[in-house]
Amino acid sequence: MTASSLTHRDRAVLRAVAEGRCEINGSCLLVDGLCCADQFAGLRLTTAGLISARPGPAALTTAGYEVLAA
Repeated sequence: MTASSLTHRDRAVLRAVAEGRCEINGSCLLVDGLCCADQFAGLRLTTAGLISARPGPAALTTAGYEVLAA
């Protein structure tokens, strides 16, 4: 996934992850304690290698930081 292929929603999710506002709970990405409205955002961003796929607090990967900075 490249910076140009990210949607506005993808960028918003990446910013929320960077701000420490997200958690991965099973297959659900929680933002501020609520399930993300885009049920596939977490899967899409973890599959692209932009956020970690482990349960618990979500974290950007190195690639996630690079794409967000672009």
